Amino acid sequence: MLQQLKMEEKPCSAALSVQPSRGLVDEKFVVLVQNTVPSCPLTIHASHQCEDGHSWHAFAHYTSDASGVVNVSEDCSVGGTYSGVEAMGLLWSLKPVPGSKPGLRMRKKNVQAPMVITISVYKGHLTEGFGDQVPLAGTEVERWYMAPGVRRIAVTEDGLTATLFLPSGPGPFPGLLDLWGGGGQLVEYRAALLASHGIAAMALDYLTCKYTMETGKMVEQDYFEAAYTFLQKHPKVLSSRIAMLGFSLGTSVTLKTAVYSEVMKLRCALCISGSHVQPLDGFLKETLGYFNENSGKTCFTEDNEAIWRNLLLPIPTDLSLKVDMKEMMERAGNSHLLTLLSYPNAGHLIEPPYTPHARSSLFRDVKSRQMLMALWGGQTLEHSRAQEDAWRKLLVFLRKNLYGGVKSTSPLSNL
Repeated sequence: MLQQLKMEEKPCSAALSVQPSRGLVDEKFVVLVQNTVPSCPLTIHASHQCEDGHSWHAFAHYTSDASGVVNVSEDCSVGGTYSGVEAMGLLWSLKPVPGSKPGLRMRKKNVQAPMVITISVYKGHLTEGFGDQVPLAGTEVERWYMAPGVRRIAVTEDGLTATLFLPSGPGPFPGLLDLWGGGGQLVEYRAALLASHGIAAMALDYLTCKYTMETGKMVEQDYFEAAYTFLQKHPKVLSSRIAMLGFSLGTSVTLKTAVYSEVMKLRCALCISGSHVQPLDGFLKETLGYFNENSGKTCFTEDNEAIWRNLLLPIPTDLSLKVDMKEMMERAGNSHLLTLLSYPNAGHLIEPPYTPHARSSLFRDVKSRQMLMALWGGQTLEHSRAQEDAWRKLLVFLRKNLYGGVKSTSPLSNL
């Protein structure tokens, strides 16, 4: 009887490993807990401090098997920031730690440094107080946007504010112009990750760029044509294999230049969470003007979160006036050039895989400079699934159309 009591009181210990411990942000890892007692309740915790100083965390509850093992890729979480079998749940379910200011969104600023995540295992099923507990084991994991050998080059020629990322190797490589949305700034992490997958990607600032800051004017189409020409003439870029990727407001620019520019001959274009409805006349200034004219249609939630759904894509009360891109392409005989992806319950911010879901976040309007809380929407699990699937299909689409045989027409993808 005494021997049985001693066995029941055996202290819980654990060995923790994460493989690979260093990799790209879109690469899965395996979290394995070993050498613990059978049927032991455990909490696996992930923590990360962003470059802005804010802390994020995720955690999940497991029970070790008869061998004292938990494999996050195969075992079911019964609680925490996610549940079920989720190999990468410790990343995509990251959220600001309790007490953080509202409206945070995780975005990598310095792509030349890794995202460092500390993964720890605790005894019991914990939901708080991780900083006050001593973990059974812990390790650090590095996740990079830049693969080894990728080169980062600041671009200021022809008045541009941009950063070019060149893949490792001799090249030449297919090229891509990467445009983000209405928040402005030079956002580099997606372009860096695309270069890690073999595409010479150039992140381009077009709202808060040097030209706009110095003149107070919006850039015109020639600004994007200059960026395209820079890529086209670069010795490491295949001049006839250039794509354009637009997100949110960047979608409007991408579609406009793809259709109307006599300079830009894109092999393909990708549009994420944007609208094909925009003024026919003018360019960026007129598009933003249209947005401002409809600003009175902004709706707000009970938590004072702004909803911009009807500003650039008004929902007509007369269904005969509804503009459907698929129908437009079919009427033009070009349905074979269009690929549409739709993700119910995903939010607006479709990012690279395992990026934490921000249902809402603080957003500074470029024109008014006012800060407000924007509702981006989506459910965390469905949003995570959408990001993983969309990124995989985006890479397949780019490889097919940028590395494949030369075609006389340019396909279009709209996520």
